[in-house]
Amino acid sequence: MTDSAPVLPPVTVEVAAAALDLLPARLRKRVDGAVAKAAGWPVEATADGVLVRVAEDTAVTLKVTAGIVATADDAVCGCLLAPACLHRAAVLSSAPLAVEQEDEREAEAEEPGEPSGADESPAPVASGLPTPAQSLALGALRDAVTAVLVAGVSGSGAVHRAELLHAAHSARLAGLHRPAATAVRIARQLGEARSDDPGFRLSDLSAGLAELLDLVRRPAEALSPARRAYRPEGPLRLYGLFTEPVVTASGYAGATAYALAPDHTLRTLSDVAPGGPDRALQASGTPVPGGCALPLRELGDGGGVVLTAPTISPDGRIGGGGQVRSVRATGAGWHEPPLAALWERPPAAQLATALSWLAEPADARTAGGDLLFLDGTVTGTGFAVTAGPTLRLSAPDERPELPYSENLQLLAGRPGLMLRLIARVVPDRPDRVQPLAASWTGHDGEPVRADLGLRRLNRAHIPAVPAASAGAPALPVAAAPPALPIELDLLRRTVDRAVAGGRPVSAASADGELPRRLRAVGLTTGAQRVQALAEAAADRRHDVLGRLLPADPEGFALAWLAAAVYASAAAESLLLAAWSSPDISVN
Repeated sequence: MTDSAPVLPPVTVEVAAAALDLLPARLRKRVDGAVAKAAGWPVEATADGVLVRVAEDTAVTLKVTAGIVATADDAVCGCLLAPACLHRAAVLSSAPLAVEQEDEREAEAEEPGEPSGADESPAPVASGLPTPAQSLALGALRDAVTAVLVAGVSGSGAVHRAELLHAAHSARLAGLHRPAATAVRIARQLGEARSDDPGFRLSDLSAGLAELLDLVRRPAEALSPARRAYRPEGPLRLYGLFTEPVVTASGYAGATAYALAPDHTLRTLSDVAPGGPDRALQASGTPVPGGCALPLRELGDGGGVVLTAPTISPDGRIGGGGQVRSVRATGAGWHEPPLAALWERPPAAQLATALSWLAEPADARTAGGDLLFLDGTVTGTGFAVTAGPTLRLSAPDERPELPYSENLQLLAGRPGLMLRLIARVVPDRPDRVQPLAASWTGHDGEPVRADLGLRRLNRAHIPAVPAASAGAPALPVAAAPPALPIELDLLRRTVDRAVAGGRPVSAASADGELPRRLRAVGLTTGAQRVQALAEAAADRRHDVLGRLLPADPEGFALAWLAAAVYASAAAESLLLAAWSSPDISVN
């Protein structure tokens, strides 16, 4: 958040969930309209937070503590109806959520070996069955997420979001951390959709809804812990890989440095706090914990460090506890051990690992599991991966403050340039990856290494034709991977369309053409899932007297979940096949 353009600060889940509790029923019906108006209310910075100017004589004041609105008392309206007023409820419903970063700060602040507050919540019994309180919490989550799915994004307003956050809060108190975190993520995405945030992705919301619906149906999975528990380790030697800017739709920004440990696992060090893209660039200069004064950006750009008494979470995050100490150490190049080994695995094997990582619950993933380490050559049509397909390079983030797009345009304009990339897979697009960092041979014959989201390149940094390849024979270029069947894409769109418009849109758009096309290309199970979804959406039965019976929301949700799971599994299987058997041709 900057002084020149103040924005609403993040609020905790508890504050956001309680935003509508004080309103009478007649005002609850008007909340969505008030939220839409709140987007145009000017925001002014104050000494300890922000002031939202509703009218000349009315304003909502938000007090910020450690970058967030932490309690309901920190949100005050000056109108006569306060606190049971639409102004306060609309502002708090419009603010981004702060739960994920708040939890992380709490975890990092814990002393080694001490239990966190969340760990003191009710634990599941030895049999693995949920307690009565956990069963109630799972039921509330199931009802809330089903209501969101039936209404769709277009019909889910502030009340749906508040009910989902209430259920998430109850689930967290009951020790159901994983489904609670997933529910909060869904609530955040609903807020992004309502505000037309450019970072909103309907496919991400679909994935979150499918994950939560699956969790509430399988209590054993829902009971597994998701809290990051930082535990002490011995001295740790790290070799820096790259540094990535982080900008979230929830109002947080910063930088994350990736490094390789001696056991060949990836570790991350981060500085993330409330702010925008400008803070992401500034945070890359934050020093590594422990006093060695090595910035995150320098660690990622070939630096090295030795940490003593670090605290590390199961997913590979290194905390900044008071006991940690650090000293600079020699780094390594991408073509030198131990980093060079990351590029030795076949691309198809790396893709399989990344897709398996993506299939895991979001809170159970290890650092860097979705990264691909690729060698190849820039061609006129994309990036020809050595022993793999030709791929398109797309920007991970298109914000103008981050130089991803400009840098990729420069690299794409250098046919014949041999690159070593660190990239992320795009699960539903077999023909592209998102590069995060790159290395190539410079004009002087020395390797050049760049974090593509932090360093703004120019033409002088990139030779037109690498000296090493001048006069060399043409290299074999892999053909582009075959596109996934258009019928599978239509199935995914059907799943996403149900999320966007809810049950009414699913019922109105149902026809027999898509099942027929799916059967024609051998996706018989997919055809059955589409047909079942259409029937569940349109199912409005009558009793013996001809009266319309209530709809079955859970039946619709279950049919949608089956279609979503099938679409995801089929896309993963076909994507692996596309990468595993590329057709190689010679230019």
